[in-house]
Amino acid sequence: MAAVLGCGAVVALGTWWEAARAPAEAASGAAGTTVRAAQADEDDETRTAAGGRLGDPEAGRALYLEGCASCHARDGTGVDGKGPTLENAGAASADFYLTSGRMPASTGEGDQPLRKPPAYSPDEIADLVAYVATLGEGPEIPELDVEGADLPLGQQLYTANCAGCHNAAGSGGALGQGSYAPAVTRADALQVAQAARIGPGGMPGFGEGVLDDEQLAAVVRYVDHLRNPPDPGGFALGRIGPVTEGMVAWLVGMVLLLVAARVIGTRE
Repeated sequence: MAAVLGCGAVVALGTWWEAARAPAEAASGAAGTTVRAAQADEDDETRTAAGGRLGDPEAGRALYLEGCASCHARDGTGVDGKGPTLENAGAASADFYLTSGRMPASTGEGDQPLRKPPAYSPDEIADLVAYVATLGEGPEIPELDVEGADLPLGQQLYTANCAGCHNAAGSGGALGQGSYAPAVTRADALQVAQAARIGPGGMPGFGEGVLDDEQLAAVVRYVDHLRNPPDPGGFALGRIGPVTEGMVAWLVGMVLLLVAARVIGTRE
């Protein structure tokens, strides 16, 4: 009986953990919004969704020299063993890593950076992104119409291109050799679009030749759908697959058998 209860506790804990991994901050990427980024204006400033304003490259350079140059070098060419070059990294890459808290990194070069609260304010991120965008030609922050995107198409594209690593439910999973695919449900809509374009870490990048803006918008909308999908079959059980469902069925069956055996035994 103790073993059955222990297994039940493990399943319950796993279900709670998976549900807790999609924080409220992901709601900012709701499918009813448009993922926007203004193009560079006449002053060559870049808009970032983090600050909601045009960043100042000069202010960003000051922040960069103070907090980033020790790992990425003063000119952004990188430092061996500490940080890669930021040449041609682009605004999308800088915005993704800074808004998701993966930069500044808490691990060394070569280790997968972890999501954590951003180290900079939205305005500071806007300035840093504007400065990094001046270090070469890199991916711009995507501008997508998610509200009008095709949800069934997004499901097809996600299944074909993303589910193999990030799980059909978007909850992520281990990839081996110390790396893992993070839960896409923890990222907001813009971060999902940026990650697809830049290919952070070991993830491949999906340029416009692979996923055009319409297709990418469909994927982003489907990821938003994964954050709170309907559960017509009843309890979601963390949406982590048939193993959990089978375990629950087994546990319920075992408990019922034990109860039946107890009742029959007392009657004798």
